[in-house]
Order: sequence, then C-alpha cells, then structure tokens
Amino acid sequence: MDADVVVIGAGAAGLAAARSLAARSLRVIIVEARDRVGGRVWWQPSPQRSVATELGAEFIHGEAPETMALLRAVETATVDTDGESWMLRDGRLQRTDNDFIESAGIFVKTLDLPADESVDRFLRRFEDDEKMRDTAQAARAFVEGFEAADPAIASAQAIAKEWQSGVDFASARPLGGYGPMFEYLRNECVAGGVRSLLSTVVRQISWRRGSVDVTAQSRDAAVSIHARAAVVTLPVGVLRHAGDETAVAFDPEMPASKRDALRYIEMGQVVKVALWFRTAFWERLSEGRYRDAGFFRSAGQPFAVYWTQFPVRSGLIVAWAGGPKAIALGDRAPDDLIQTALDGFGALFDESKLARAEFQEGVVHEWDRDPFARGAYSYVAVEGGDAREVLGAPLEDTLFFAGEATSTDGQGGTVNGALETGERAAREAAAALGTERER
Repeated sequence: MDADVVVIGAGAAGLAAARSLAARSLRVIIVEARDRVGGRVWWQPSPQRSVATELGAEFIHGEAPETMALLRAVETATVDTDGESWMLRDGRLQRTDNDFIESAGIFVKTLDLPADESVDRFLRRFEDDEKMRDTAQAARAFVEGFEAADPAIASAQAIAKEWQSGVDFASARPLGGYGPMFEYLRNECVAGGVRSLLSTVVRQISWRRGSVDVTAQSRDAAVSIHARAAVVTLPVGVLRHAGDETAVAFDPEMPASKRDALRYIEMGQVVKVALWFRTAFWERLSEGRYRDAGFFRSAGQPFAVYWTQFPVRSGLIVAWAGGPKAIALGDRAPDDLIQTALDGFGALFDESKLARAEFQEGVVHEWDRDPFARGAYSYVAVEGGDAREVLGAPLEDTLFFAGEATSTDGQGGTVNGALETGERAAREAAAALGTERER
C-alpha cells in the first residue's frame, strides 16, 4: 500500500491529523490496532439512553476550541458540571464549597525553587503548618485524582506551569457523550478519501528522510505500507513499551533526545467503574439533600471520588481511582472492582443495602492493562522540563508526533490537547511534503 502520509493511531489526534491531511489533497492511510476508532475515548451503550457510558475521556476542560468546533458541527451542546460537592468527614457527608482544583495554585511557589522536585517532597513542607495543611492535602488529592499521577514521581514545577498556562480547569461534558463527535470525525475522514485499517497492529516503523515503511499485522495477514511521511500518535505507554508482540520498533531507533523525553513523561494510572442504578436513589435520601450533587469524595475509600451526571438526571454513577489508589486496585478482577465501587458508594450514605437493591449493572476498564494504551493520560515527571516539546518535535521532516502527551500549552491529558496536536502535526507534515500531493 502506498500513501503520502501514514497515520499511526485512530484516536483523537490521529483522526484530526488524517482529516486535516486529506483536506490538503494528500493520500492518507490510518492504521489502528483496535477494532474501533476513538483510542482512549471509548463509549458504550447504556441501560438508560439519557447519557452514554464513557469508559475513557468524559470531560471537556477549558475553552477547548477544537473540541467545541467539532461539537458545533454535530449540533451537540455541552453541559457544565456545576453540581454540589460533598465530602465524607467523620463518617458523615458534608457540603464543601472548597474546589480542590483551586488548591493546585500552591504549586506556583515551586517556580521560585532552585530546582524541580516531586509533588510529595514539596507538599511535605506544609505538614506542620496549620494554615496550609488542608490546602496541601487538597493539592495532593488533586494530583492523585485529577492528574492521575503518583506524587512521588510527578513534577511540582510542571503542574505549576500547567496552572499558569491560562487553561481553565473548569469542566463540562458533551451532551450525549463524545460518541457523535468521533463518528463525525471518522465520517469526515472517509469522505476525504482516508483509507482506514482497523484491527491492524503496527510492529515496525522503518524510516529515512522522505520515506517511511510500516510493517503491521492484521487479523488475517501481514500488512506493508510505504509513505513519504508518518504521523505517530501512539500513547507514551506504548512508545515506551518493549519486549512483546505489542511493542513498536523504530528503525533506526529514535534519537537519544526522544528517548530521554519518554523517560520523563509518565502515564497516569486510572481505574474507572460505571455503576448503573434503576433510579437515582441518592436524590431521595435525607429529604432530597443530595438532589443536586455532582461529586462525592472520600479520601479513606479505595475509590476516592464518585460523580453523578448532574445536571442531567440519570441512574449513572462513576467511581474513580487515580494514581496510587489505582495502583493499589491493579490486581483485582473486574467483578471485584465493581463490587468494591458499589459498596463504597452505598457506604457514603450508610445505605449499602439500598444501593445493592437499586444496582442494575456495572462496567469497568483499566487503561494500564490495555496493551494499546498502557495508561490513562500523561503527566511530567520530576526534572521533565521540556519533555513534551521534545517528544512532539518532528524528525527529519519525515516522522511527526502528536497526541495529548505532546501538548505544550497546558492541555496535556485532554481530548482537546490531542485534537490540537493532531492538527499541528498535519500542518507540519503538509508543509514538508507540499500542500498538494505529487501527481
């Protein structure tokens, strides 16, 4: 198979890159290991049609211009996640107005330090400070939950720079989930003439200036693709992986600068469980006390946070464990994880029996066990510095890199960061090849 550009991966970055390249009249082949598009965005049918079951990305962060443009194209609205927050303290749920995301501002202090240090080391400074202790604890919860990061590894300065980037951490959801947007992207690629190879696992990328040969394996046969350039959108966990049939080899191997960058970008660990109940029973408890709840938090539980779909009212609750809590759950079977999440949610209200009676079904996905993801989304390790920039830099005007891990404007770990970098890599590749393909 011949193409001008081969795109590796049909997640947000890959689809965005393929669509943009095809719009420039370039011949494009996109190769995806899974039997579906979307990558780490993955939706499933729900028992109730009011919302989708999102096992991957679910939220929109900040202004997200690329995401919003696509949602407008499919005439899908967004819904702000502005429900009440409740915290389990001393065995009782208490309303809290303290947004734990705001606590991340504490990391700005690290920019005055002579050297970067881990989140854990930095926050230990405040253990004996009564005025700052609660903020520091909330900041740790932010890093573990929102960033899905290990505080012992995560760079405090990287989080500070993310905070200062101006990207708003406020969240919304696409009404009806991300599915329609990704179906639209896929259809746009088809209309543009992009050839898609699903269930096709890339084994090797051989390259030299102006030439790329990709060796892959479909369900039935070996596949060979020749192109003038490649856009690589593989997650960091996959790029770093070696030693079995899911590893991707580069020939020649990537330069030391890229390998060093990969060493300083980690993949966050996440266990996400969707719990479906026959009714939103929590809305009826305590005379409707939790009717407008958006988030329930409990630091002492295996799942530190549960969220509703408010303001959309449905029987769906999402249980979330990130960072060290996700690692601690890593050896449990899916049924065990569902039961643990169910028991924990019922325990919030001291209504375990009612929760079990109302329970309908559960589904779980662990992204670190997914061989084509090997983690949920990226974060920068101590002394990572410009690792994201280095990872995203082109090689010899032939290999171009995209994906949320290459986002340099504070949108790492987000769908919009992936879309944005996919379009950026497409522009770079088109500039190297010329806007119109050679006839």
